[in-house]
Amino acid sequence: MERWTGPRGRSRIDFLVSLAIVGIVAALPLLVINEYWRGVVIVSMYFALLAAAWNLLAGYTGQFSLAPAAFGMIGAYVTGLLSYYWNVSPLLGIAASIIVAGFIGLVLGRIVLRLTGPYLALTTLSFAEIARLVISNSIDITRGDLGLNVPGLLNNRLAYYYLMVGVLVAAQVGLFLLLRTPAGLYLRAIRDDEIAAASRGVRVVLWKTNAFAISAAISGLGGALYGHFAQFVSPELGLLGQTGLIISMAVIGGLGTLVGPIGGAFLVYVASEYLRDFGGVQLIVFALLVIIFGRFFREGLWGLAYRGFERAARRSAIAPAEK
Repeated sequence: MERWTGPRGRSRIDFLVSLAIVGIVAALPLLVINEYWRGVVIVSMYFALLAAAWNLLAGYTGQFSLAPAAFGMIGAYVTGLLSYYWNVSPLLGIAASIIVAGFIGLVLGRIVLRLTGPYLALTTLSFAEIARLVISNSIDITRGDLGLNVPGLLNNRLAYYYLMVGVLVAAQVGLFLLLRTPAGLYLRAIRDDEIAAASRGVRVVLWKTNAFAISAAISGLGGALYGHFAQFVSPELGLLGQTGLIISMAVIGGLGTLVGPIGGAFLVYVASEYLRDFGGVQLIVFALLVIIFGRFFREGLWGLAYRGFERAARRSAIAPAEK
């Protein structure tokens, strides 16, 4: 029983529940035969990757970035440009997307490492907008707002579906293992009190930079996979609205957990598809939900569910003793 209690036990439960959610998603094609809704779930997995990457930075390290969608866009354009101009294979293009996005994240992390709070948010927002505008205005190279055609990675949509499932599982396993190493403790220490962490010997600059690089690399991977799935990329991938959607997924699901971004991504994106018939109302709905959860339920839906499980477990433990 002890292995399921305390912070390490909680992280283990988070990890197993997140895998259970992905397992349910993996079984959905048995029930959902509509190709459109299968595509919706694939895009949800793209957002789940970006939300998990942003959560590593914001939820575990306390660095509030407004550039997750920009790194996804960069990853999509790296593989898209390589295939468009040099016929580079999609697998090599995806690997290049991870490396380039991770390197840019490393450089950005070094630039903003002394910034916190609104200054960090504004700096990353400026970077995201500059990156989007550069791509949008480089018409001779990127074709600007016309977008860029990208070759497909797989011919079968169902095969692509399970590829995304596998990548999402691999990302969750990687994050879980990272958070259980001393590096995970360092990231949490920086989040809780950066000055105290530095006084205890934590190399704050190094680990903040590493968190930026890892988060950016995962986002670049997600963007590259999305580009090959959609077979088209455009600067719209880096719009601020996309970042807002990613942040709402993590906040509503539960910041600082492995479950929150995954569950939140599927809930928010599928709900947004249902709300699409009502115009732009989904943006208003999710913005209000972020405000409500940020003010009253900071642990998100998973935190509320976990507290309910804990109360039920305590009651079941007390009941036999009273008898």
